[in-house]
Amino acid sequence: MTNNPPAIDTSLREASVRSKITGSISRYARSQESLAGGVSTALRRSARPVPLFFDHGKGSRVTDVDGNTYIDYTLAWGPLILGHSPDVVNEAVSVQLAKGHTYGAQHDLEFEVAELLCKHIPCADLVAYANSGTEIVQVALRLARGCTGRSKYLKFEGHYHGWDDSVLVSYRPSKQQIESSNGGVIPVGVGQRPNRETVPVEWNDREAVERAFAEAGSDIAAVVCEPLLCNSGCLPADPGFLQFLREITTRHGALLIFDEVITGFRLALGGAQEFYGVTPDLATYAKAVGGGLPLSVLAGKAEFMSRIASGQVVHAGTLNGNPVCLAAAKAAIEFLAEDGGAVYSQLWSNGEKLRKGMEQLLRDAGYPVVTSGGGPVFHISFMDRPARTYRETMASNTALYSDFGLALLDEGVLVLPDGRWYISTAHSEADIDATLEAVRRAIS
Repeated sequence: MTNNPPAIDTSLREASVRSKITGSISRYARSQESLAGGVSTALRRSARPVPLFFDHGKGSRVTDVDGNTYIDYTLAWGPLILGHSPDVVNEAVSVQLAKGHTYGAQHDLEFEVAELLCKHIPCADLVAYANSGTEIVQVALRLARGCTGRSKYLKFEGHYHGWDDSVLVSYRPSKQQIESSNGGVIPVGVGQRPNRETVPVEWNDREAVERAFAEAGSDIAAVVCEPLLCNSGCLPADPGFLQFLREITTRHGALLIFDEVITGFRLALGGAQEFYGVTPDLATYAKAVGGGLPLSVLAGKAEFMSRIASGQVVHAGTLNGNPVCLAAAKAAIEFLAEDGGAVYSQLWSNGEKLRKGMEQLLRDAGYPVVTSGGGPVFHISFMDRPARTYRETMASNTALYSDFGLALLDEGVLVLPDGRWYISTAHSEADIDATLEAVRRAIS
């Protein structure tokens, strides 16, 4: 490795990509005239050279409107754990579509999927449904406040829990924002309401958590975290840190909430809580749980979920428990659970082969590189040493990663702009080999 890693010729790469995506370029220009920003969620604007427009996907591959086919490691930012358009989900959804799209009333899939969730998720005595990760985190925090009579919650810098004003704080702040905040809450954008309920601390900082409880413990209803910090570098908890969070919340009468919107049904069938062996009081799920359709879930222990069951804590939503989404979820969960979850060995082996293979290729070529996470979801950073906290990830050469992603796109591999890689059950060993060859060409 070197302090001056080889450059990637982005001018030639960008010209090559642009020549292939004229349909996407024209559609993006048209879209900006009627759709705010030309995209449906702000994160898509960071795609380079422009946000691509897609026509169809199947298995591990997705095809854009210009007919270019890519091996896909974005997986729609995580939901497509079975890959694009999996037959088992298509068949289940097709059957339900013929029966009806939504009822605004009860149906068998509600309890059938709930039974599966309670079977596989360690903390799940009862569950509740919503439609997005943002919604279900709000349900979890409301429930924590209702159970404890307290108003605040502790969150970790760099962790993402949705776009609501109450949680869209201290997420990927700049160095200047951190320095000027004096340890306070940092909003992400303008227009957000003043936030007096969040207690922000750094990930993996036991002393900061202890101080927060010493200063405001009687007001803290919950600690919420991504058990694997997938949104900011796939940073794992230090050994014993999750157990520490379990102990300190119990000691102070606060709830421990795992935000498993990404890790749920991805690290293991029972999510991060099964993988790490730490059981929270509540856990939120979205992305993979719906098999590609919009669904989110709150799972929790009966002593807390009973507040929702009794109506003391209000949980509502016209499309909650939508039968089409639950049909997809049932098919996806049953597929993942076959033979005791045997498919996870494939997910992990393919993911680790790709992660370690890329790491070696990049290092051999002279790039300082760190990978974190593992198997079904991991992160690549161009930096000298592994990070433990969000602030340490700021040493990463994000411009170099952007160039790397552009070169991969030119080679037929689609990746997210933030360094995160997702693997699906549809990715084969041949896909991994082809991707490693594309990496060689991208950096040669």
